[in-house]
Amino acid sequence: MGQQALDWSQSSSEENVWKLCEHIQAQEMCPLDEVHAVFISNENKAIPIWKQKSSRGGEPVIWDYHVVLLHFNPQAQSFVYDLDTTLPFPCPFDVYSREAFQSDELLKPDFRRKMRVIPAVTYLKKFASDRSHMKHSNGTWRMSPPPYPCIETTECKMNLDDFINMDPNVGFGKVYKLPEFVQHFGAK
Repeated sequence: MGQQALDWSQSSSEENVWKLCEHIQAQEMCPLDEVHAVFISNENKAIPIWKQKSSRGGEPVIWDYHVVLLHFNPQAQSFVYDLDTTLPFPCPFDVYSREAFQSDELLKPDFRRKMRVIPAVTYLKKFASDRSHMKHSNGTWRMSPPPYPCIETTECKMNLDDFINMDPNVGFGKVYKLPEFVQHFGAK
């Protein structure tokens, strides 16, 4: 897949990844079965990620959740696409894992990351967001919404929580703890 950086800067990470999946599919940049949306969160909705544009110094950003795109090629190097990182775009999987995730061993258990890995085909068909999480309690926008319509399916207007939830019995895809994720998708 090419190194073209796309910017949907007003979008949330889940919409950025959805749009990137849509772009990859439309441009036939690589086999879509090699592409996955990866939701990163935990039961406490408090996960540290280093090398983020909003980081202060060398400190991590503590997200409630974050979403990246994984281009997993079992015969070659895999890449992570994160529009919020200061690392290269795309970034080799092993570099991203080492630099952005570091290790769960040094973290308190409340901050250990889990990943929900969803095939792009499923993500494009099933994800829906009415952007209600992007508004204040009084209904005003926290920041201007993207110029394109909300992403929805014929069955659903909002299911973001099913993607953020790290219970393997809820939602789509497969849930991994960080060490399992790195072992499964990293260089062999």
